[in-house]
Amino acid sequence: MSTTAVPALDKTFQILDLITASQQPLTAAHIAKQLKLPRSSTHNILQSLLGKHVIYKDSDSRFHLGSYLMYWAGKYEQQQGVIQLFKDLIVQHPVLLQHTVTLSKLDLGEVVFLACHETPAPLGFTFRAGVRVPAVFSATGKALLSTLSMQTIESLYEGIFPQPLTPNGVDNFVSLSAELSAIHDSRISLDDGQLREGMYCLGTYIRNASGNAVAGMAVSFLQAEYESKYAEVSTVLIELAEQIEQRLGFKAENLA
Repeated sequence: MSTTAVPALDKTFQILDLITASQQPLTAAHIAKQLKLPRSSTHNILQSLLGKHVIYKDSDSRFHLGSYLMYWAGKYEQQQGVIQLFKDLIVQHPVLLQHTVTLSKLDLGEVVFLACHETPAPLGFTFRAGVRVPAVFSATGKALLSTLSMQTIESLYEGIFPQPLTPNGVDNFVSLSAELSAIHDSRISLDDGQLREGMYCLGTYIRNASGNAVAGMAVSFLQAEYESKYAEVSTVLIELAEQIEQRLGFKAENLA
């Protein structure tokens, strides 16, 4: 059977491959010039990709890979990656199964939810795979950011702190730095109603064989449950993270 090429699709993959391979985000003009494509068709393809969140455009009109790629990556990772490990191992921890537990990845200044163990508890928030939230307000985001330098974090936001989502939200880099410092001691992060009023989340990070934090997990519950649940949930959440890390090949002695 013969195959028929689709020129627009070929151009789309050329553009995505170029953005992926580039060390710096690219403008539309640079992409068109580099690939020898007409500016009009390049613009049209970029607009379509923007609409689907396959790429995104920064304040300097430069293009980066976007969050929708996390959906595709998540489907692939289900076969052998951290998502499957999360699903396989969480069932060994009845304490966590009583609550909504999410798995997320850092995508520049935001976290993208990859998987979720949900309970019927009325938290009033959607943890659907692919949903993005500012990392500075979420438990998984704070956990992952705690593994980065403040200089790196400020560069993610181009020096402009995101607008808080609730009155409880941290609103500057100095306050955020204090929160992240506390995470270094306990390995546990806290969203105390910063993502949604009345909802508390405890989070931690997951490291791969290279020692890099590749994902974060968070347990969510109502504010009224926080004091009584904090100690037990924190301990078990770290146990699960360490289990997943072990399967990913992480060894603490490699960090020494």
